[in-house]
Amino acid sequence: MATLRDVAHAAGVSPATASRALSSPDTVSAARRFKVLQAAELLGYQPNRSAQALASGRNRHLGLVIPDLANPFFATVAKGVQSQARDSRNAVLVADTDEDARIEHDIVRDLQASVDGLVLCSPRMSEDLIAECAAQGPLVLVNREVEGIPSVTFDVASGIRQALLHLRALNHRTIAYVGGPGTSWSEAQRRRALDAVDGITVVDVGHHRPVYSGGFSATDLVLETGATAVLCYNDLIALGVMSRLRARGVRVPEDISVVGFDDIPAATYVTPMLTTVSLPLTRAGHEAVTLLDTIRDDDAAAAEPTRLPVELVVRESTAPGIAAG
Repeated sequence: MATLRDVAHAAGVSPATASRALSSPDTVSAARRFKVLQAAELLGYQPNRSAQALASGRNRHLGLVIPDLANPFFATVAKGVQSQARDSRNAVLVADTDEDARIEHDIVRDLQASVDGLVLCSPRMSEDLIAECAAQGPLVLVNREVEGIPSVTFDVASGIRQALLHLRALNHRTIAYVGGPGTSWSEAQRRRALDAVDGITVVDVGHHRPVYSGGFSATDLVLETGATAVLCYNDLIALGVMSRLRARGVRVPEDISVVGFDDIPAATYVTPMLTTVSLPLTRAGHEAVTLLDTIRDDDAAAAEPTRLPVELVVRESTAPGIAAG
């Protein structure tokens, strides 16, 4: 295996110059840098990452903190983060907070001591605590916005509007909404958009855990409303709703239509396949790492949120309804 000394010899420079050409290229002339890079490529030289970390003050590790790794939403974002980090030769340390804001704060505080930057996905902490963490080192939010902190979010309002317009076009006039956690930032964004479409009534059946069992237990409340369609906080809730409806002898979509949010893989594994608002989750992970790289190199980088577009995907769980009256 080629060493730095081999590269230096082939390039006709000292080992110190070769090291600077590879780790701090601006400190050597363009001609010498070219010779070193050419020699390194010809010899197949791979730099020692530990040595680079000592020289640069970076260990090329990123942190990713998520509320629930078992949730396909967060797992897909994590894949996007890992993929982009790999391309930029960074390793990713992943931590699961189990939806607990206190644990989340402790994990972030511990991780920041050992990583070059942090991606915080759907954090449950307060804005003040998030700002406190951001002051300790480079940090990017995913699926959460806090003023002054770089973030990658989704155009949730557009997604809710697309779903409601779709249901209205199918002649649904009373629609039940099964919400997610009351402390969730993205839940608040969804609720703000529920009155975005005229000509329909949205009946709120409360906050529920963002998992299959949350939807299962909410379904009886949905049926009590007399709604002909139900819009759910996420796909896991929607799948739970569909299961309970089946157990109650209520047909989907003949008797009631169901719409989810996120477009996780399981949305196409069920019968009928779930109509849902598709979020670019993998892209969000990519964008977060790219943004993190930017602010690590430039502390004054813009902190304006990056808001990604979403799209309603119509499948089999929605059909024309019969409006009351």
